[in-house]
Amino acid sequence: MEIAAFLLILFLSNVIQGITGFAGTILAMPPSLILVGYYAAKPVLNVLGLLSGIYVFAGNRKKVLWDELKQIVTVMSIGIAAGILLKGYFAGRENILYPPLGIFVLLLSAQGMARLWKEGREEEIGEDKMTSGGKNSGGLNQMRTRGLLILAGLVHGIFVCGGPLLIGYLTKRVDDKKAFRATISTVWIVLNTIVLMDDIRSGLWEIEIVTLLLMTIPFFLAGMFVGERLVRQMSQKTFMVITYVLLLISGISLLFK
Repeated sequence: MEIAAFLLILFLSNVIQGITGFAGTILAMPPSLILVGYYAAKPVLNVLGLLSGIYVFAGNRKKVLWDELKQIVTVMSIGIAAGILLKGYFAGRENILYPPLGIFVLLLSAQGMARLWKEGREEEIGEDKMTSGGKNSGGLNQMRTRGLLILAGLVHGIFVCGGPLLIGYLTKRVDDKKAFRATISTVWIVLNTIVLMDDIRSGLWEIEIVTLLLMTIPFFLAGMFVGERLVRQMSQKTFMVITYVLLLISGISLLFK
């Protein structure tokens, strides 16, 4: 039953991943930690994140903002290195990290819902909700910006779900949805490959994990396929609301893990 529930969660989370380009792992990680444990969930979700990046990149590579990509990868790699070291310190005691991750996820959910509400209010009074995009990015505090990327890398190095923090950076830099989705998906190709190499070095890829990964592939592909179709036909705002509600549920579940 745990494996069946895990596969269903991967399908649903990758539907969202196919729509947004970033939310799949952060949605799947909390329940996956509960169902299959850290040492199965983390390497499998990391590889699926890598595959999702390749999936989106293959059809949208002309939209990638390569200068942004280089800056993100360079700074986040520092955080990933720190996350890998911190993960080693907590080896065998990963459950200590579940409540902080749960609180983190709850805060992301609240922040995301607040942002959607604010954007809705701006639309009602006729303001341009994209005025905080890349055109004003020069006014961002450079230290704060890099700190956000390093923190995103730290979370990604431990739980392979630094996407929401990266979103906080990228939404202020990129206002084209296709470029946004293509760029963030390409980030995962690079960063998840780094995490994969560390997982291999750490000996996480035993035969049971490989078998579990192979079982997930059809559910992953089905979810990405459905997400790709839905993103063309339905409001992204609706799916963002669903994403933040699911984050809320996931965060609460981690607090009681």
